[in-house]
Amino acid sequence: MVFKLGSAGPRVRTLQQQLQQRGFNPGQITGQYTAETEAAVRLFQQNVGLDVDGMAGPNTIAALAMPAITSNVTLAMVAQMFPQTPRTNIRFHLPFVLKGLLTRQLADRAMVLMALGTIRAEAAVFQPIDEQISEFNTPPGGAPFGKYDNRADLGNQGSPDGERFKGRGFVQLTGRANYRQIGQAIGLGSSLVNEPEMANEPEIAAQILAAFLRSKEMLLRQALAANDLAKARELVNGGHHGLSDFQDAFRIGQAVLPIVVRVQATVNAKPAPLSNG
Repeated sequence: MVFKLGSAGPRVRTLQQQLQQRGFNPGQITGQYTAETEAAVRLFQQNVGLDVDGMAGPNTIAALAMPAITSNVTLAMVAQMFPQTPRTNIRFHLPFVLKGLLTRQLADRAMVLMALGTIRAEAAVFQPIDEQISEFNTPPGGAPFGKYDNRADLGNQGSPDGERFKGRGFVQLTGRANYRQIGQAIGLGSSLVNEPEMANEPEIAAQILAAFLRSKEMLLRQALAANDLAKARELVNGGHHGLSDFQDAFRIGQAVLPIVVRVQATVNAKPAPLSNG
C-alpha cells in the first residue's frame, strides 16, 4: 500500500486528515493526493526520521497513526529476533502489535513471544503484507490464487474469492470465512469482507493477529508451557510452514525479553516511536 501524487480515495482523505492533525498542512482535504499533500508528507517524513520521498508507504502510514504505548519490550530487543529486518519497520509497527495484544489481554511474555514469532514466520519484514503467488496457491498457467477459489474449508465461493481473500497482514489471514469471523471479532462487522485490503492497515493487522491468538489462547498456552513450539506453530498455521523462523525468533526472544513484560497505553496527543533502548 503506497500512496503518491495522483492517488485518490477515502484512504488518501484519511491520510490528509492525519497529516493535518499532526500539524502538517496537506492542503484541502479532498481525497486527492496533491502536490501540497506530497509536500506535507515530505515534511512529516523528515520530522520522524523516515526516508524523504513524498510517498506514503507502510512506515509513513504507520507513523501517522502510531498508538501511544510504553513497554519494556524495546526495539533493540525485537531487532535481535528479526536479524534481517530493517529496524525502521519494527520501530513503526511494533507499537501496533503491542497495543493489539494489550487490548486482548495477551500482553504477557509468552503471548508477546508467540506474536513476534508468528510475525517472523509469516511477515518477517515486520509490516503487514500480501501473500505472494506460489505453487501452493496458483495452478500452472492459472489465475492467481486459483487454488483457493473453491476451498470450502476457507469459505470461498469460487473465482475471484481466491485472490480477493488471499493471505494478508501479520498473520496472513486467508479465506472468506476467516475474514468474516475475524472481522466480527474485532468489531468491523462485514467491513473486512467488503474491503479485505483493510487487513494490511497496521492497526487492523495487529488487531487481527491478537484476535486470532486469543481464539487459540488456551491451546497455545498449553503448547508453550510444554515447550512444544511445533505444536504452537501448527495451531496458528495449520502446519509447520515457517517453523524454523518461528523457533529461532522465539528462542532469541526467550533470551532477550524481560521476564516480566510490561505494556501500557499512554495519553499522548502526538505518539512518539518506541525508544531504541
